[in-house]
This record gives sequence, structure tokens and C-alpha cells, in this order.
Amino acid sequence: MSKPTVEKAANFLRPIVQADLDSGKHAKIVTRFPPEPNGYLHIGHAKSICLNFGLAEEFGGQCNLRFDDTNPAKEDQEYIDAIKADVEWLGFKWAGEERYASNYFDQLHAWAIELIKAGKAFVCDLNAEEMREYRGSLNEPGKNSPFRERSVEENLDLFARMKAGEFPDGARSLRAKIDMASPNINLRDPILYRIRHAHHHQTGDKWCIYPSYDFTHGQSDAIEGITHSICTLEFEDHRPLYEWFLENLPVPAQPRQYEFARLNLNYTITSKRKLKQLVDEKHVNGWDDPRMSTLSGYRRRGYTPASIRAFCDMIGVNRAGGLVDIGMLEFAIRDDLDANAARAMCVLKPLKVVITNYPEGKVENLELARHPKQDIGTRVLPFSREIFIDASDFEETPPDGFKRLIPGGEVRLRGSYVIRADEAIKDAAGNIVELRCSYDENTLGKNPEGRKVKGVIHWVPAAESVECEVRLYDRLFRSANPEKSEEGGSFLDNINPESLVVLTGCRAEPSLAQATADDRFQFEREGYFCLDKDSQPGKPVFNRTVTLRDSWGQ
Repeated sequence: MSKPTVEKAANFLRPIVQADLDSGKHAKIVTRFPPEPNGYLHIGHAKSICLNFGLAEEFGGQCNLRFDDTNPAKEDQEYIDAIKADVEWLGFKWAGEERYASNYFDQLHAWAIELIKAGKAFVCDLNAEEMREYRGSLNEPGKNSPFRERSVEENLDLFARMKAGEFPDGARSLRAKIDMASPNINLRDPILYRIRHAHHHQTGDKWCIYPSYDFTHGQSDAIEGITHSICTLEFEDHRPLYEWFLENLPVPAQPRQYEFARLNLNYTITSKRKLKQLVDEKHVNGWDDPRMSTLSGYRRRGYTPASIRAFCDMIGVNRAGGLVDIGMLEFAIRDDLDANAARAMCVLKPLKVVITNYPEGKVENLELARHPKQDIGTRVLPFSREIFIDASDFEETPPDGFKRLIPGGEVRLRGSYVIRADEAIKDAAGNIVELRCSYDENTLGKNPEGRKVKGVIHWVPAAESVECEVRLYDRLFRSANPEKSEEGGSFLDNINPESLVVLTGCRAEPSLAQATADDRFQFEREGYFCLDKDSQPGKPVFNRTVTLRDSWGQ
């Protein structure tokens, strides 16, 4: 199978990793991909997956898969299973078993007690609104909590009672004692633990206090011996806090955080909260709807792991950010499928054709290549007196430049004969329901003598073709920036009403009856397609992955 023909763009982390290995700072690179299991992965996560696993592969290291599961109220086993499937689908394998931040809850709790004993953490009774008032702003320093100077003994007692479940949700929190006047708001006595009486998908009901993401993340990196903790730029302001914890706790390693620009793709939403809203409010048909920017959505739509990885190579890794044109992603999948997808014919809007001078009862089994450039075998198309062509391939009054079938005109049937349109049969409403044509028996595999036929159209046999449903997917949003609505509404107002068009009664060539979920096809002149999971025996459903060329905006 051919690989997409793209080159890797710059990655500023490669020379950093190489220098660390050359200097002996690290004997082996250890990275991690640390998703929160509160939704399905999207195309932005693919960049992080390819970066973390790719660096580990390139430099002979390892990459861990760790679920940063500190908020059980929003997490679910469904998301964990989906994330693991997505990483494996992209072709990566994590080191050992998957890990969970919750595996380290006992150690994190012990370290929190150490901070209390060192006078670096305190139990605070401020509620969320009061805490916001005390925190200050970017222009004003914060104020110390009135509970900041509690004694070590009182803090230890209250924290133990928090853990024992004595207090309701939100009644108290454990906070680090750093600097309420710091210009970096993340250092203004951040929360270490919150009270949450919630069942956890890994630890059950053992805990009713849960560590914050900031307190958990860096220490989990340290426990796992992560050498290069790679995250997106929005965590740059969190790095001083990341380092404060490492400096003030007896952690077994000192990982270094590096930030890169997240993927911003036009015509696309990558907020997990908004993706969940699309699902919950049924604007789409689940997390794996082929219009979604989730990896499961792309997979169901027919995107390949090779195309996603090629796209991530194309966009590179830097700190500058910027907006990536979705056309680059569509180029990557077209490039892959053009080289590797088997060719087939499917008539989306069938028009019956009777070849009047073809012998009744005769059937010729025509052999066509499955790919014009790759040796992946052939498929057989029965040719007989009755076939289907697409209704758009015949025009009684053709526009300028029309090179398909017209009254008295000729076209070649792909891999078959030249036919001429002799008569159009219409129903009572004047709609064309059938064409009567004649064929030139001397044109199988060769041009007719004395005349030139310019047009070539696709077809399927009438008797042996497979009836199917075809779903034509397009971009979910009609605006390059879905977050902004011209009318002042929400991103939901930018949903493209033509993002899904369902065609029934389509006709596919017989070989497509054996299609499997992993197959990809170029339906000649129609686009690239794959079999959908909604297919039933004898009733296939095909999803359009992408058109043959970029027609957006034309």
C-alpha cells in the first residue's frame, strides 16, 4: 500500500530531545499522552498523539497513555474505551498497561499532608464565589484568605475530616500557600483538593476528595519518570506552578514541561464541551457521526490512520500557532485514497437504459482493474441488455461543454461499449424514466471507426447491481470560524444544513456486495466512499469520505 506523499514539517522539539540524549541528561526519552476521559478525542488530540508517540518512536523511547481522571462527575468508561481505540487506530502502542492518575491518589494525598506539615498548604472555607473575589485580577493582586493562617494541627485535622466525608461538596478546599500577589494568577494559592462525593470509575467510593488537575498532572509525570512533558500553549502560564510542586515535594524525578501551539482548524469545532453539546442536543447522531471532528467520526467517515498522521506531519509542531486550512486535511485523505482506494462504480440517481440491439438473454462478464496503477486484482461486471446510468449523465437540452449523453449522441460506458441515445421514455408528468439506446458491438476495448467519442460515463448492470443507501457528508459548519455567527448567535447557528444528504435507491456494482468496514473505494466520478456500520446484509450503506476534488465554495 502506498503512503501519502507528504513531507514532515519542522518540529522544534526534535533538536531539544536530541540534545538531551547527546548530553546524557536523559538515557531514554519518556513521553506521555494524558487525556482527561470526559469526552471523545478530536482532530486536535491527533496532533498531540502523533507528537508524543512519534518522538518516543523516533528516539527509541517510550510513551505512556495516562488518563488524568481527577473529575469523576464528568468522566465515563465509555470515553476511556473510545480513547484507547483511537490511539490504537492511529497505529500507536503505549508502554505497558494504560495508566491512571487515580493510581497515584494515595501518594498525592500523602504529599498533600507533607505540604500541610511544611506550612505550605491550608484548608480554606471560602466558597467558589468568594474565592474569585479574593483572587484579584490581571491588574490587581489578590487578598489572603482569612483562613490562610490556620495552624498546622488544625489544617491536618480539617483535611482528615474532609477525607472522612464529614463536609458537603464545596464546603472546604485544600489550597497551596504560595503568593496571592503574584502576577501569575495560577500561583495565587491554587486549590489542591476539592470535596466531591462522587463515585469514581476506577477507585469506586474510596474517595470523596479529589486532587486538582494542576496538583495531579506534574506529580503523575514525576512518578512515571516522564522526561519531556509536552502540552499545548494554554498551559504555559501553569508551568511555574508545575515547577513549584516539583520543587516543594520529594518527587522521584524532575520532568520538564514544553508547550506547543494547539491545532486550530477552520470550519471545525474542537471544544469537547461544544462537541458534547452537539451530541446531547442531537444536532448530530452521536460522537462518531461522520460530520464530527472526533477521531471516531473521521474513522467512520472513511479517513485512514495514514492520512491523519500525514496531515499532522504536514502542519508541523511550533509555538506560533495560526489557523490551519481544512483543505490540508482533505488533501491528505485524497492523496492517500487516490493511491490506495479500489475503484468501483455506483449510480447515485439511477436511470434505466435498455440497449435495444443487444441480444436478449446474453450476459458478458467484463473484467475491470480494481486500481489503475496498483496491482490489487480485478472485479467482474456483468454486461447485458439493461443497465443503469446516472440521471445527470443525460440531457435533452445540454449546456455548453456537456460531454455526456444527449439525444443522438454517443458516450463510452466505462470498461465497456460505446452507446448512442435513441429515445427518451417519459412518464405522464414529463419526467424521463428510461432511455432506449443502441450499442456499437465493435467498440469493446477500442475506439469506433471514423468518429471520436469524448465522453465516458459510469454504469452498473440492472439485474446484478446492489441497491444501497449513500450518505453524502460535507463540512458540518458553513462558516470558516464556526464560533462567530453573523447574526450574533452561537456556533449552532453556523451548522451547514447540507452537511448530510441521504440518497436511497442507489445502485452499486456487484463487487460492492462484499465490501467490509476496512475497505475504501473511489466511486468513479463521485468521490471516495466507505461502508458504514449501519449496513445490513444485502443492504449496504456507503459514506462519502471526501469529493474527488475540492469543490467547496464553487
